[in-house]
Amino acid sequence: MRATATGVVLACALLAQPAAAQISDKVVKIGVLTDMSGAFSDQTGRGSVLGAELAAEDFKNLVAGAKIEVVSADHQNKPDIGATIAKRWFDTEQVDVVVDLASSAVALAVQDIARERNKVALFSGPGTTELTGKSCSPNGIHWTYDTFATATATATALMDQGLDTWFFIGVDYAFGRNAEADATAVVKARGGKVLGSVRHPSNTADYSSYLLQAQASGAKVIAIANSGRDFVQLMKQAKEFGMLDGKQHFAAMAIALSDIKALGLDTAQGMVHAEAFYWDLNDESRAFAKRFMARRDVAPSQAQAGSYSAVLNYLRAIDATKTDEPGKVLAQMKAGPFSDAFTPRGYVRADGRMVHDMYLFRSRKPSEPKGAWDLYDLVKTVPGDQAFRPMDKGDCPLVTKN
Repeated sequence: MRATATGVVLACALLAQPAAAQISDKVVKIGVLTDMSGAFSDQTGRGSVLGAELAAEDFKNLVAGAKIEVVSADHQNKPDIGATIAKRWFDTEQVDVVVDLASSAVALAVQDIARERNKVALFSGPGTTELTGKSCSPNGIHWTYDTFATATATATALMDQGLDTWFFIGVDYAFGRNAEADATAVVKARGGKVLGSVRHPSNTADYSSYLLQAQASGAKVIAIANSGRDFVQLMKQAKEFGMLDGKQHFAAMAIALSDIKALGLDTAQGMVHAEAFYWDLNDESRAFAKRFMARRDVAPSQAQAGSYSAVLNYLRAIDATKTDEPGKVLAQMKAGPFSDAFTPRGYVRADGRMVHDMYLFRSRKPSEPKGAWDLYDLVKTVPGDQAFRPMDKGDCPLVTKN
């Protein structure tokens, strides 16, 4: 009888082991791989690191009995550098999840690495739809926005105004090509015409030849399929050339709040574009922005708020499952809808797309803002199930197999 009682005590003791015993290395390590100094650093960069840190702080830097650690690195928008860092993090530095990525080219490289190493990748910074298309992965979730959502919403709004001839200027990699293709599909489906397109390298200094081609086309819309400092530089040169006189409409296919701030409302006023987040949308977004701005003195961009949301829900999944095993954590993240300061309702599809509402904004006139970051008027809310590319149209192997 005594032996039986001892066995029961031992069994109970084993069951009572702390949850941290199921966390590898007793640490949940989050790696924010981002652009710290390049074209996308204002909309991602240090702000995306802060977003991840704020999510960790929501858990008091402890989840399932394990310490939460946030590390970061600059991939310099170079896929080879990003891939090298991701491999080192996964192989030797015990990083459990990589977040942000910023550049679509880097994101696609890291998508493959995370799948090979069975790690988690949360893409809160890049825009390419390839992450949930042919390059989809069971280990990756595309969190914030994509070019289909932004370009489709913007193109639809402008076509509704009768602006039916288009010329594209886009950055020459997946992000720019995707944005152009997504907007072109809307234009042609609505009976419009694309009169031409040109592509430029990232970090181009002189856009004069591209702008002059767009002007010569006579298109009603000059659609800009780039972002960050590329977008700001291009638009400033367009203003210098007198191209913002209203004869042709400039449309941004995928930009962020920091881009409009850098450009200034004198130049950006009236511009319509779509984003996944704005700090002044509701009480929850304003509360998050207050926390964020207390540390950085700038309003959070969609990608930075997306970094917070992605990490928060990753940690929620670990808290629920009491493990950091990627398969179980990802299954929990995909199990049902959730809400946070980024979105009142989000859910993850089988192709890895996190679905949430998108918002169409119009940049305010210079006389209208009541504060430094009071830059937008909300034109329209696009429901999540309408905002993103239908899952059966993306050629994701994960969907094809189902």
